[in-house]
Order: sequence, then structure tokens, then C-alpha cells
Amino acid sequence: MAEATALHNSHSPATAANIAAAAGRVLISAIFILSGISKLAAPAATIGYIGAVGLPFAPLALAVAVAIEIVGGLALIAGFKTRWVAAVLALFSVVTAIAFHANLADQNQFIHFFKNIAMAGGLLQIVAFGAGAISLDARHA
Repeated sequence: MAEATALHNSHSPATAANIAAAAGRVLISAIFILSGISKLAAPAATIGYIGAVGLPFAPLALAVAVAIEIVGGLALIAGFKTRWVAAVLALFSVVTAIAFHANLADQNQFIHFFKNIAMAGGLLQIVAFGAGAISLDARHA
């Protein structure tokens, strides 16, 4: 019983639950940060891809996507405004799944669609349970 209590003690940063929460934030952030960096590395290709799916204002969409992915990913790692950031990233994941990977007959798009949906599910867990004690949010609580 004491072991279960120790796992859920959010006041002690070194608990298994808090370490898992921090590691989870880092792992789920990686895909957003890397995706944002890859968009910056090839902006013309990304703008072309955004335009090819019929979205308007492709250069603006690129800027918004890069900001959400990189700033959001870094904020999630730091545990800054974690619930809000995770909610934005979850919504972003669902919107991009629908906008860019909705052709479920294509095996590649099928995989990317459900990867995005799964990421949104993980992010909603962060929305529900917060960042944990190893975060900037915990310092302000």
C-alpha cells in the first residue's frame, strides 16, 4: 500500500509516476519538434504540400504549423502551461490527420492518420493528469 502511495505522491519529484510523466512529455514532444524543424528545412516543399491538399494561405499555414510544433513541443518538454499546450497539440494532431491523411485507402495515409489520432489520445492524457512534479507548472502551483 505504501508503494502505491509513493507512486502517486506528486509532491516528491523523484517518484516513478513523475519521472514517467516527464519522460512521456519528452517522447511525445519529439515528433512535433522534429516535424517543425523539417518544415523549416524545406519550406517550399511544405508550402506546396499544404497547397496541394487545397488549404488556403499556405505560407501562413506553414508559419502557424511550425510555431505550434516547435514552441508547443518545447513548452511540453518544459512542462510550461502543459494542459493548455497539450490540448492545442491534440487538436492540431486531429486537424492534420483529417486535412492531410484522410485517404484511408492509402496504406501510408492510413498509418499516419491513426498515428495522429493516437498522439491526440496521449496528449489528452496530459490534459487530464497534468505535467507532474518535474515541470515548470509544478513550480507555480
